[in-house]
Amino acid sequence: MIEILFSYFSSINTFFWGYLGFALILTLGLFYSIKSRFFQIRALPSSLRSFIQLLFTKHKGEEGLHPLRAFFASMGGMIGIGNIVGIVTAIEMGGPGALLWVWVSALFGSIIKYSEVFLGFKYRVASGQKGFHGGPMYFLGKAFKSRLMPFFVAFLLCIYGVEIYQFSVITSSIELNWHIDRNLIIGLFIALIFYAGIGGVNRVGKICSILMPIIMAIYTVMSLWIICLHMPELPSLLANVFSSAFTGHAAIGGFAGSTMLLAVQQGASSAAYSADIGIGTDSIIQSESSTKDPVVQARLASMGVFIDNFVCTLSMLVVLLTGVWKATPAVSPSQYTQMALSSIFPGMHLFMPLLFFVLGYMTIISYFCVGLKSARFLSPKWGAKSFIAYALFAFIFFSFFDQTKTRTIMSFVGGLLLTCNLIGVFRLRKEIRFVALEEPVISEEPVHG
Repeated sequence: MIEILFSYFSSINTFFWGYLGFALILTLGLFYSIKSRFFQIRALPSSLRSFIQLLFTKHKGEEGLHPLRAFFASMGGMIGIGNIVGIVTAIEMGGPGALLWVWVSALFGSIIKYSEVFLGFKYRVASGQKGFHGGPMYFLGKAFKSRLMPFFVAFLLCIYGVEIYQFSVITSSIELNWHIDRNLIIGLFIALIFYAGIGGVNRVGKICSILMPIIMAIYTVMSLWIICLHMPELPSLLANVFSSAFTGHAAIGGFAGSTMLLAVQQGASSAAYSADIGIGTDSIIQSESSTKDPVVQARLASMGVFIDNFVCTLSMLVVLLTGVWKATPAVSPSQYTQMALSSIFPGMHLFMPLLFFVLGYMTIISYFCVGLKSARFLSPKWGAKSFIAYALFAFIFFSFFDQTKTRTIMSFVGGLLLTCNLIGVFRLRKEIRFVALEEPVISEEPVHG
């Protein structure tokens, strides 16, 4: 029965991300790109300047979080195992051509990210505890003139907020490489997740701002080292990526072959999942920033998509250049990057579980925080308790499932969220401003929505 259910979800995912999901991202992204004269690219220099300025700007006790703390909490939800395992799964199933569709999705997804964060910020409300509540639950109420859609999206975000896929990858990797009892791993990991997630965006932002720069610097250097060693092969690989993106790829080695539809489906869904394009979690987190104008935080969010896509590209190139993607199908997705890095660096069986844990932990606690806020939106009295009980059950229950099944569930729920949110973003298209602001980025007075 369970296999039939997952087969059904998988079929829906293939159809949605191969046709509807990619079409939604491409169409709306192209519409906003033309309307804004490709603002996502033009705004990159000013976004970078804002980021550097904020590094040296102290928070003065305003309502909300320092903009960079909100940004790092958001990036914690984006840069994670999806950038290393989920994105490599796109190659495993869609072939090298999936890389091109990852790039396309990121280009147009970045302007969508800007738009949804802008709207989530614009329609946010004061929480009464020196913070804010924002995100799709608030702007969708304006878009649809109804409370039904905000409640439906909040319910989906409660499911999406329990990141069962990355939890499964982490527990499996630690058990396989470090030979620690799985039940012990699950128990300790859940305790750490609850500690951070219940502390809210502020605690999540603190953790992510400390862990992320260190672990990502290490992974980036290692990946670039391997890419440089295989530099002579890069031109032919890129040619293969472009041709496979439009024609599919024949079976080779352990790779079963793919069609153009599979390449599109895997590339688009992986990019949307990794960068939280149209899902709504980022909009909720970034809305807690103390900055005065939504343009400032939305620009940072848009820049975050390109950062996320850079990490995805590193992972895909490493796996493609080392030829690991042709490995036997018996290898789990979480082992592809480990095998690729092991070709140069020793001790990967010790390092990779640590990398997965740190990256996955940041993503899981960011999503958990979003799920908790969504549950409180549904029921201020019982929402938090109900969500925690569901999270406890789901983490334990799905940790024993195959990684492809947990990824299918996250992709299925993500597809529903993407559809609802992007329709709302389009309906509120006249409310979005595309301005390359050069003004102070810390508010003098709080915004109350």
